[in-house]
Amino acid sequence: MTHSSRTFSLPGLFNRNYPRVDNAYPSDKLSYGALPTNHADTEENVPFLNGHSSDRITNSDEPTAHPLPSQISWESLENSKRATISGPTRRKAVRDDVISVADETPEDDDDPPDNSIYPQVRASVSASDNVAASISTPRMWLLSLLCAFLGSGTNLFFSLRYPSVAITPVIALIVVHPLGLAWDRLFKRDEDPIEIFEYGILVKRVTDRRSIPLLSRLRRWLAQGRWNEKEHACVYISSNVSFGFAFATDSSASYPSKTTPHVRFIIHRKHTDMYKVIVEQVKFYKQDLSIFYQITLTISTQILGYSFAGLTRRFLVRPPSMIWPATLLSTAMFTTMHKSENKAANGWRITRWKFFLVVFFGAFVWYFLPGLLFPALSYFSVVTWFAPQNVVVANLFGTSSGLGLFPVTFDWAQIAYIGSPLLTPWWAAANVVTGLVIIMWIVAPIMYYKNALFSAFLPILSSSVFDNTGKPYDVSRILTPDFLFDHEKYEAYSKVYLPITYALAYGVQFAGLSALITHTACWYGKEIWQVSQPSVKVSSADSASYQSIDSSRRRRDLNGKTTSDNVSDPSVEAGIDTSMQTEDVHSRLMRHYEDAPGSWYLATFFAMLVIGIFVVEYYPIYLPWYGLLLALGITAILFIPVGIVMAITNQHSSLYLICQIICGTVFPGRPVANMVFTTYCYISSAQGVKFSSDLKLGHYMKIPPKLLFQVQTVATLVSSFTQIGVLNWMFANMPSLCSPDAINGFSCPLARVHFNGSILWGVVGPHRFFGRGALYRPLIWFFLVGAIAPVLIFAIGRQRPLSSVWRKINLPVLFGSLSWIPPATGLNFSIWAVVCFVFNSVLRRRKPEWWGKYTMTLSAALDSGLAIGVVVVFFGFVFPGLMKGFLWWGTEVYEQVKRTNFPTWYYCLGRYL
Repeated sequence: MTHSSRTFSLPGLFNRNYPRVDNAYPSDKLSYGALPTNHADTEENVPFLNGHSSDRITNSDEPTAHPLPSQISWESLENSKRATISGPTRRKAVRDDVISVADETPEDDDDPPDNSIYPQVRASVSASDNVAASISTPRMWLLSLLCAFLGSGTNLFFSLRYPSVAITPVIALIVVHPLGLAWDRLFKRDEDPIEIFEYGILVKRVTDRRSIPLLSRLRRWLAQGRWNEKEHACVYISSNVSFGFAFATDSSASYPSKTTPHVRFIIHRKHTDMYKVIVEQVKFYKQDLSIFYQITLTISTQILGYSFAGLTRRFLVRPPSMIWPATLLSTAMFTTMHKSENKAANGWRITRWKFFLVVFFGAFVWYFLPGLLFPALSYFSVVTWFAPQNVVVANLFGTSSGLGLFPVTFDWAQIAYIGSPLLTPWWAAANVVTGLVIIMWIVAPIMYYKNALFSAFLPILSSSVFDNTGKPYDVSRILTPDFLFDHEKYEAYSKVYLPITYALAYGVQFAGLSALITHTACWYGKEIWQVSQPSVKVSSADSASYQSIDSSRRRRDLNGKTTSDNVSDPSVEAGIDTSMQTEDVHSRLMRHYEDAPGSWYLATFFAMLVIGIFVVEYYPIYLPWYGLLLALGITAILFIPVGIVMAITNQHSSLYLICQIICGTVFPGRPVANMVFTTYCYISSAQGVKFSSDLKLGHYMKIPPKLLFQVQTVATLVSSFTQIGVLNWMFANMPSLCSPDAINGFSCPLARVHFNGSILWGVVGPHRFFGRGALYRPLIWFFLVGAIAPVLIFAIGRQRPLSSVWRKINLPVLFGSLSWIPPATGLNFSIWAVVCFVFNSVLRRRKPEWWGKYTMTLSAALDSGLAIGVVVVFFGFVFPGLMKGFLWWGTEVYEQVKRTNFPTWYYCLGRYL
């Protein structure tokens, strides 16, 4: 069958070629030209694209013999603001200006032949594009700047406080939607002229020539377009960039006082790591830092990450196999808020939006129980309640200081501590829980009770390091007044000792790092090399580069929907058998937009590199320029492997530890240099991965790449300047900041922990941990294990079918995910895996329609309800001190184990270190 190729044009008013959109097949083209000036002599209604949500392109379901239209019925256009294409090509009705041209085949417009083979992507991302949608409007920019300004400033302010709280991007996603709708109600008028948007930018208004008052012109400027999912996505991406990455933690995890409610808070981490460096230099190292230094250091580290993301788009963003599971939560939210379609799913007919609201309000109300009134529901260690004095029971079944062998909790904050389990494929979660069972539930207890590495003298699980008396290590006792290492004081005081889980966490991070390189080289090396060659670069102008997904991998289910033959095969979801050079419908639709040139990212990279070299050479950091190049070299080598693992499994492989160790080895005795080196290495990688995730979100939402570049850059600059301003205001106006006597708890706990780490790795140095004759030197063998094991698994797995378990083993995930321990415990991993198995394995197989319709919405609703609940509980009850003295059995029973202040295992046996 041949597919007809028609070109519809609107000649007349101005000469501009509109983007071609081919939604069903590559050969079907629909282009938009110019508009006529004559308001009469019309036989047909022609599609007129604008930002109004009521304007749609409606195509007849039956072919007609009408000739192609050449004129516009302006009477119809002005009265109904609606137009219709009629012609010999068979077309279907599409909502919200979504352009689609189909032939006589009965394919669903929402599921074209080259739709994604991944069911979670098909369930969350539309396979069509609204090319007429407004994007770059005053509404979008003002809401984006407002979120960047308020969110970044608030998060930095509270990041220096204990307990802390942060505004997460999902809160912005929820809040800005009613603001966008209210904006339209305030400024839009029925008599407003029709607007034409090209690539999201207003290019023409069709209006009369009468003079318009200044205030009316201002109102029309503010009323451009109409609030839609693309504008919403840009505001959310601005929030993601400026808010940074937040992770859930228990701010009262260690011995909360009677006056401190037992509440889990959201601690802002990745984006504020940069500012912790400045806090440490000013407050702990007593350095006088200029504003210019703070700005250049901050912006250079943030923008360098953006450069890495942009330069690796061909590897991490465009390939369909790079699904980025976390972005699907956002796309599901946009679909829920802006679409109205509702198909029955295994008997469930509730719309996604109503489902979201029900779950959201339920999660919000429920959080008051485990988060404030009944914290025992969160720390549901029932076994320890019956034996609160038993050391072994506490070690094995404890939730905050034990291995968490009893995986039960009723707190979503605990379940989603390491990320939402609903967003992670079950095969990836199986790798994670396998590592947990082998390393933490089998090896760790055996080594602990055998006193390996003197671990039985210490707690089995702790985020602290200890001295030879079993007390937390006091780094101030080994420093001079100038914060330099004093070897005599170190010898007189103590070596550093690690709990067994802490030591094993270092070991698996070493293995995970080397496994990351060899795993990527084995499974993706050939594809990365081929995509890197100029001959196979993806070009928006070269249609020959399009390689559709193999139709043999797709089949129809009993309901007529097109699916993948291997959708239930985890190895397919892992991307092992998917070429980086193939495209799906989303890649094809994105080729209609002009790409952001790679030269933009290269220029940005070299500009930030020059600024970085100036910073490390001019200011007293004691990091030479080649040290900066080494940090960025590590990021460059590992960025694609880290990004691939994150894009496929939703598990982030952190470079934080390895950056500290490398700098401590190459530049010993330089704690400030260690902090800055780690910042350029780790923050550039972490921010770059976050930027790549946002680029994928823009890819799914069909945001023009050049516009997305502007949105991310502006939001980054605004948030950086805002946080520098807030930080220096706090330095100048808050007495005793970052000291135990600080007002209202602003003691900078995270910065102090970071400072202690810089002392251990920058002053004490890795050689005293892992050098010849050192206690923890055997841990370096994990590097060799991590390097060899993926090669062996690859050699076996490549000879096995896709369903083989050998093809499902992902050692970077198995090793790297355990870096969360500590502060995470076995409970966080085990209950996370249980929930993942129930939804992404059992429910997905037994109720596939329900899973496809509601799972991502469920995750978004639970996360949103938790985020709003945390903010309300903190500002409404904790911050004003309303819960002081609130005690009952539900707040006390799980505290029995903590108040016992357990001695270590060898202390119980009467032995001492």
